[in-house]
Amino acid sequence: MTLDAAPVVRAATAADLDRVAEIYAFYVLHTVATFEETPPGAAGWRARLDDLAARGLPFLVAEVSGEVVGYAYAGPWRPKPAYRHTAETSVYLARDRRGHGLGGTLLAALLTACAGTPVRRLIAVVAADDTTGAASIALHGRHGFTQAGRLTAVGFKHGRWIDTVLMERAVGGVGLP
Repeated sequence: MTLDAAPVVRAATAADLDRVAEIYAFYVLHTVATFEETPPGAAGWRARLDDLAARGLPFLVAEVSGEVVGYAYAGPWRPKPAYRHTAETSVYLARDRRGHGLGGTLLAALLTACAGTPVRRLIAVVAADDTTGAASIALHGRHGFTQAGRLTAVGFKHGRWIDTVLMERAVGGVGLP
């Protein structure tokens, strides 16, 4: 499928969350890209949107011809307070919109949005085994992320053990000492 118009990346709103939930549900139910096993509904996404907004972290959607076709956000890396200047990236596309550069468009916009926050380091946690992860690792690599390590067999989903590759990148971090 080709893109019928240029994507518009903008801040997510509550009106986008049903579509965000639909996009993510595919990955939860049919892939190991996420270790969640039950897809959150729109209410769960509303809580996530509100939490990120309260933290000053970006949640973006990509829209093509009025349809949300992907999203990206920076969420808390870990719950302990000392990690408050580190965030984890999440980038997901509608399954029929992969391979058209939308992931790069969203990730670039996310990096720009994070530069205006107190976040100073971004982490990507990529599920990686023999069949998954290569595209996400390449995407993050093209945007300045470097591999920081691999955690072996840390997730079990769809009847198999999955590794994660940790990638990191520095960002702006305004107002920090």
